[in-house]
Amino acid sequence: MQILLTIAYDGTHYCGWQRQENGLAVQQVLEEAIAVILERDVRTTASSRTDAGVHALGQRATFDGAGLKIPVEKLPQVLNGLLPGDVSVVAAQAVADDFNPRFHARRKTYMYRFHQAAAANPLLNRYSLHVAQQLNMNAMQKAAQHFVGRLDFASFCATGGSAKTTVRDIFACEVTHIPNSTGQEITFTVTGGGFLYNMVRIMAGTVLYAGLGKTAPDDIPHIIAARDRTQAGKTLPPQGLTLVAVEF
Repeated sequence: MQILLTIAYDGTHYCGWQRQENGLAVQQVLEEAIAVILERDVRTTASSRTDAGVHALGQRATFDGAGLKIPVEKLPQVLNGLLPGDVSVVAAQAVADDFNPRFHARRKTYMYRFHQAAAANPLLNRYSLHVAQQLNMNAMQKAAQHFVGRLDFASFCATGGSAKTTVRDIFACEVTHIPNSTGQEITFTVTGGGFLYNMVRIMAGTVLYAGLGKTAPDDIPHIIAARDRTQAGKTLPPQGLTLVAVEF
């Protein structure tokens, strides 16, 4: 029997989801907690390998639940008693033995947050990118619309990716904003069938350039067609990015 977990975490103090030799990963602390319950070593398989500093609300991961002595629905409560405060299991369910959360994922949603204000807010710095300049929301929204469709995103893939193809399906992409007492919170949200290495952070950087007037919204199709990483915006820092949901 396999168990599918839904996990939320603050990625600030982790080297990413995947186990690393040179740092503490979310996968490691989760597997160590599961191992306490099962009294054996455990390896998890996740739907997405989030990078260092990236957060999650809906990461999904499976493990072999053989020997589990508690009801599956009680597993989140027990695991959360063993996990650090910045990692939480929010749901657990039994799935088929041949289920793979990476290959069976059909839609993933990511969100990148900006805090646009004259001064940075220390309470938001861990989860958003501060932008002091005024942003053109209309330009950002128009730029985001150009990403929807089956497109070649070679211009939005960082060096080091291992994907066999740079073509990806993007189902929805939007920019929204909520005014607050100091400025506004802006969110760039994208849903797709899959993403390239640093693709969302580069897309968000390109949309930011549109908001700053450095790139015209109608330039996005030309940037996509160029298949040239140097044509797109910069790769934004990881703290603004959150894996919101994975759907199967």
